[in-house]
Amino acid sequence: MAIIDPNTFPYIDPSKDRRVALITGGNSGIGWYTVLHLYLHGYTIYVAGRSRARVNKSIDELKEKAAKIVSNYKLEEIREERYLGSLHFLEIDLFSLSSVQNAAENLIAKEPYLNILINNAGIMALPYSLTPDGFEIQMQTNYISPFLLTTKLVPLLEKAADLFPDEPPRVVYLSSVGHHFMFSYFSLDSTFNYFPNILFTWLRYGMAKTCGIHFMKMLALRNPRILCMSVHPGFVMNTNLFSYWTRLPIFGIMFWCLFQIFGYFFGVSNERGAYTSIRCCLDRNYNIQKDNGKYYVTDGSECPPSYVARNMDYAARTWIWTVKKLNERNISIP
Repeated sequence: MAIIDPNTFPYIDPSKDRRVALITGGNSGIGWYTVLHLYLHGYTIYVAGRSRARVNKSIDELKEKAAKIVSNYKLEEIREERYLGSLHFLEIDLFSLSSVQNAAENLIAKEPYLNILINNAGIMALPYSLTPDGFEIQMQTNYISPFLLTTKLVPLLEKAADLFPDEPPRVVYLSSVGHHFMFSYFSLDSTFNYFPNILFTWLRYGMAKTCGIHFMKMLALRNPRILCMSVHPGFVMNTNLFSYWTRLPIFGIMFWCLFQIFGYFFGVSNERGAYTSIRCCLDRNYNIQKDNGKYYVTDGSECPPSYVARNMDYAARTWIWTVKKLNERNISIP
């Protein structure tokens, strides 16, 4: 499979043709490289995270990296009139639904429209715990908070659809091959807080990622002017998602060794992993008629997700369950 070249995607001049993007978890890993390439393509990007200091440090690093790339442009690339975009911090804590709502409200107050929303942030295979909102930590971080953020920002996405009729707004959800761990449609109220946690934590992870794929399918159905896609970036091994496992006593050493071996044969870099998201954001060959609600893997190739994830009856049940649970917390979803 050919590796994506982000330089082949259209560049914009932000002074004439402004485009706005929001990404969660854009200060590290796959998200960092996703932000870098959108910035190089001229986008105004809001990097959403909990820590202003960490995000601003990342923004400084991104600007420095982009300046080095620009300084090495060839003459024909300079003639293409490539422009850098702009980078901004947006505070959000996915562990807190009130923080997610505040982030959406703050963006609505700042921007008249939104062209791209990338639900990139996530956690993986952590011990069982509940957020202050009463959801299992992986379910809220990987699914419920992205659901809430996206649905609150639909009005901004629809305004982009009005302003750019030939370029539909896009929502990209970072999924995982781990969604296959949800091998049956279990009750979403199930916590699977059983021994051994080392096994059931992966089931909880798979449930959350399956729900995210369901969300993209239902959002595509309910909002046909918004291009919604789920992506699996590949086996990105150099990421802090595995930090909990590598710190475990005794088992952590074994996991680290297996991690290195697997990564050597099957892993991809953070930048290569980001290319799937970048393509889904920038490739204008994707369109609503043929691509809405679909699932893409490394380098943007279409791939069917699991039977549970692609089942629309299950997807509808997931949507209804989520709306009900948010309503119980006095959060209304249209």
